[in-house]
Amino acid sequence: MSSPDPQVRAARNPSTSPAVRGPVVAVTGAASGTGALLTERLAASDAIKQVLAIDERRGECAAATWHILDVRDPAIAEKLRGADVVVHLALDLDLESDAAARTAYNVRGTQTVLTAAAAAGVHRVVLCTSAMVYGALEDNELPLSEDAELRATAEATGVGDLLEIERLARRAPRAHPGLNVTVVRPAILVGGTDTALTRYFESPRLLVVAGSRPAWQFCHVEDLCSALEYAVLEKVDGELAVGCDGWLEQEEVEELSGIRRMELPSTVALGAAARLHRIGLTPSPAGDLAYTMYPWVVSGSRLHDAGWRPRWTNEEVLSELLEEVAGRRTVAGRRLGRKDATAAGAAGATVALLGTAAVVRRVRKARRRI
Repeated sequence: MSSPDPQVRAARNPSTSPAVRGPVVAVTGAASGTGALLTERLAASDAIKQVLAIDERRGECAAATWHILDVRDPAIAEKLRGADVVVHLALDLDLESDAAARTAYNVRGTQTVLTAAAAAGVHRVVLCTSAMVYGALEDNELPLSEDAELRATAEATGVGDLLEIERLARRAPRAHPGLNVTVVRPAILVGGTDTALTRYFESPRLLVVAGSRPAWQFCHVEDLCSALEYAVLEKVDGELAVGCDGWLEQEEVEELSGIRRMELPSTVALGAAARLHRIGLTPSPAGDLAYTMYPWVVSGSRLHDAGWRPRWTNEEVLSELLEEVAGRRTVAGRRLGRKDATAAGAAGATVALLGTAAVVRRVRKARRRI
C-alpha cells in the first residue's frame, strides 16, 4: 500500500527530494512464502526507504538488500543495524518436520531476532503467529476479539511453538525497554501454503465430527501482507487478528466445495486420529481436529478501525484453495503419491479411517434393529 501522505510519496522522486523518509524494514524468511511476497510488496512501496532481506538463501527480489544467514545466528544483530522495523517470518510450520527440531528453530530463532533487534536499536518487531492461539473451543464467541484469552493448548501442529512466540512477544518490551512488539494472527492462511487445515480440503470426503460446530474463516496471503504493511507503517499496533470478514458454516463449505462429508462420533474420530499419528501413519496429531470441530473466528476489529479491509472474501479464498489442491489426494492428513512410503502410510490411514466408519455404521444398524 502506498502512503497516503503525498510528501512521503514525493520522497521517492529525486526531482522533489533527495531521500526517502520512510522506514528501513528488515524481513526474515524473505526468500519464500509470505516472506517473499511481503519483501516484494515493501520494496515496491513508496512509503518504504529500504528493505533488508534475511534468509538462508537469496530470494528473487532484486530491489532488496540481501543478507544470507540463519536467524539463530547472533551475527544477525549486525545485519539489523540501521533498520527501523523487523518483520520476523522465518518460521518452520512444515507438517513433515521433526517436531523437536521445528520447535528449536522457531523458538530460538524468535529469541535471537528479538534480542538482536534490541541490540541493533530497532524500535519495532512484527511477529506473525496464527489465530489458532485463541484455541478452537465449543464456547468461543463468534467472532473473537483480539483481547480474547489465548486458550489453545500445544496439542495441534506447531501451536505450542506459536504460544511460546506469543509469550516471548509479551516479555520482550520488559526485557528490552524501547522495543515495541506487534503480533499478527491470521485465520486459516491460503495462498501457496500447506497446513493440516488446507489439507482438509484435499480429502475425498470432509471429515465431520458428530455434534461439532465448525465455522470456517480464511485469510489470503495477500491480505496478510497488506496487514503486515499496516503494522510496519505503524498505522496500528498491539495484537492484531486478520482474516476475511465473517465466516462459512460447514454446510456452506460442503456446498461450495462439492465435497461430501464423512461423519464420525467424536470419540471414534479423535481416537483414530491419535492412534494413526502415534504409529506414524499421519503427520497431524489429534489436536488438529479441534480446529475443524469448533469455531475460532476473529473479528479483526483493530485493523478495521485503522482503515484496513480484506480484499478477499471467504468464498473467494475457498475457491482459490480448491484450485490449488486440485489433483492432490490426502487422507487423514497424509498425502498420496509423494513417495512409496508415504503412499503406503496414506493407504493404511485410509483403511483405518474407512474401516472405523464401517464399524460405526454396523453398530448403528444393529442398534436400530434392537
